[in-house]
Amino acid sequence: MDLINMRRSVRKFTNEEITDDKLMLLVKAAMQAPTAVNQQANVFFVVKKKENIEKLHKAIPGSLALATANKAIIVLIDKTKLKRNEFKEQDAANSAMLILLEATSLGIGSCWCAIYPYQERMIEVAKILNLPNNLIPFCAIALGYPENKNPFYFINRFDETRVLSD
Repeated sequence: MDLINMRRSVRKFTNEEITDDKLMLLVKAAMQAPTAVNQQANVFFVVKKKENIEKLHKAIPGSLALATANKAIIVLIDKTKLKRNEFKEQDAANSAMLILLEATSLGIGSCWCAIYPYQERMIEVAKILNLPNNLIPFCAIALGYPENKNPFYFINRFDETRVLSD
């Protein structure tokens, strides 16, 4: 529960590089996500080139975190692997959340930047990354080491009034 309580959206990063080993840990975490009928239709594009991160920042309104991120992971949905299309968003969100949690465990800052269901964003991201037509861009996760040296602190958001029961 500590990891969950400490996770934050980080929007300002240092120039310190994230190693390829740590990026692969993030992708491995994402691939552990549960999916409908185990369809495992998510694909992950690791964006390492700063010029592509800058293009993504311009293509995704409100993506302040991409302005200073030194890496990003784009969660994609492979339409050819979908057995249950109606669950594609939930499956992709599960993968994205595991990236965010694993990043926190590694001391890496992260921030979810929405792409799906905005058609203009999806089209622009697909162009920037030269994606084939079978891949749907779902979200971008900006990554970097936090500028704030203590970004991960415990916060209790529990509110009993938001709990319903029979």
